[in-house]
Amino acid sequence: MVLLMVKVLGIDPGTKSFDFCGLEDGKVFYEKVVDTFKVAEKPEILVDAVEETMPLDLIVGPSGYGVKITYLKDIPLEKVEDWYLKNILLLKREDLENALKRKEPGIMVYSAMTKTAVTMRRKEWNVVYIPGVVHLPTVPKHRKFNRLDMGTADKMCIAVLGVYDQARRLNIPYQDVSFILVEMGFGYNAIIGVEKGRIVDGVGGTTGGMGFLTIGAMDAELVQLVGVWEKSDIFYGGVATVTGKMSLEEVLERLRENELYHAAWDCMVEGVVKNVKAMTVSVKKPREILVSGRLTRIKAVKDELLEKLGEIAEVKELGWVEGAKTVKEAAQGYAMVGDGLAGGRFKELIGWMKIGEAKDFILDYTYHPKIEDVKKLFVD
Repeated sequence: MVLLMVKVLGIDPGTKSFDFCGLEDGKVFYEKVVDTFKVAEKPEILVDAVEETMPLDLIVGPSGYGVKITYLKDIPLEKVEDWYLKNILLLKREDLENALKRKEPGIMVYSAMTKTAVTMRRKEWNVVYIPGVVHLPTVPKHRKFNRLDMGTADKMCIAVLGVYDQARRLNIPYQDVSFILVEMGFGYNAIIGVEKGRIVDGVGGTTGGMGFLTIGAMDAELVQLVGVWEKSDIFYGGVATVTGKMSLEEVLERLRENELYHAAWDCMVEGVVKNVKAMTVSVKKPREILVSGRLTRIKAVKDELLEKLGEIAEVKELGWVEGAKTVKEAAQGYAMVGDGLAGGRFKELIGWMKIGEAKDFILDYTYHPKIEDVKKLFVD
């Protein structure tokens, strides 16, 4: 297999921070971490970070819920904003406008991401957007029914890093890699199943248990009872909403003295454990449980996962790509996908995982009489 020396940049749009990871010939040459709220206030930060790394062979843009491999240059400039809102963010324009009036932080970030996409298209940069878990052909169709979030593009990228990490550490071929990934970020948690070095299942942050910031999966009766939900409502209902604290460390400090805090903590952790055990239906004998994400770097979280998940398989921290020191796992994965798509060192890995073969629109697997009208809103 002929490999090229390529220079790429991956951009991970996290709930807490935007992380930029540059790879040159498969090794990290650039890292930058920017507070998400600063990006929301000043979208040009993203563009400035990209310009610091130029020239580049490929940029992997913030891909939200994911799409089949799509190059920004193939979208007419006048259609970029509408395309990005519908396909990457699954966001109705009226929801965006209403949330911006209220200055909702999460939606302000979405707005910044959209503006950046337009700017990058105007500059004619070589930008690609990549799939989420639901788009992958390695995930059986029956697991996709009525699921939008089986793991967003950033979670998919972390699983890519996981395949590389386990194969490297254990000195095994990609086809022998097997693990369940536990990703616990500031906002969302996700569980991804990998068998024979390929993603076969996933439980995303809005279909699994409660996260620190977000509500997770909702009872259909609750959805019906409330009636009207907006995109910004996803960012509430988690541990932070229950406790009124925006720091998990603060919550942990008061666990023993506050029953409500303890219950919220138990809810989040137990949700992760339940989803991991459910994932053993798809990955019956994982070699390891790999943990990653901002929250897993807190000792109390790590200890809890070691205790509760150790009976399933050995629990290991996810290893990082060569040279990475500060950027999150998702940014590293973004860059690895870009390197592979551009024909670089990770070409074989990305080919094995069939990321370039992703297809379909995220709503293609939904079946309900009322979803048909919704689909029309997201089709050009």
